Amino acid sequence: MNQPQLRTASIERNTKETSISMTLSLDGSGQADIATGIGFFDHMLNNFARHGLFDLRLQVTGDLEVDTHHTIEDVGIVLGNAIREAAGEKKGIRRYGSQMLPMDEALILCALDLCGRPYLVWDVSLDREFVGDLETEMIKEFFYAVSYGAQMNLHIKQISGSNNHHIIEAAFKAFAKALDEATWQDPRIAGVLSTKGSL
Repeated sequence: MNQPQLRTASIERNTKETSISMTLSLDGSGQADIATGIGFFDHMLNNFARHGLFDLRLQVTGDLEVDTHHTIEDVGIVLGNAIREAAGEKKGIRRYGSQMLPMDEALILCALDLCGRPYLVWDVSLDREFVGDLETEMIKEFFYAVSYGAQMNLHIKQISGSNNHHIIEAAFKAFAKALDEATWQDPRIAGVLSTKGSL
């Protein structure tokens, strides 16, 4: 019996600001090997892999002596590109995914559509400049980069929450669960889930 082909992507991106090597499997088990040089960001990406059941290997060298901006944004670009490449022609996938995820007092809604048209709606309030060594304003920039790299419509909305750590972590976990749902292959779907015949 033929084994199903795993949906994976390996991407390298090198600029004067960052050097990134990533391998992503949409059909993984939540294994992660991540080193970005930003401890809290590593923690969030580990959560993304674990809760989405994606396998993610990521090594980054960035200009952290400047700030975290280039590293976080460029990882978002590469992750988005890897999602798009691993999803391939999107045949048989559910396309849409959503998750309302609680973490203590925080409640985050994430909904996405792998439609081939990038768009981000970010309705999240963070009132601290840093969580750990991560600049909180970069969370929106990360998801913006992911949405454009993956060509997905991505909505992340804060329903409740006051602790910035909880809000951010719930956002990453909700995104992971919604993406897992959207990329799930449904045997009832012939071709792509679109009346246009392509995504």
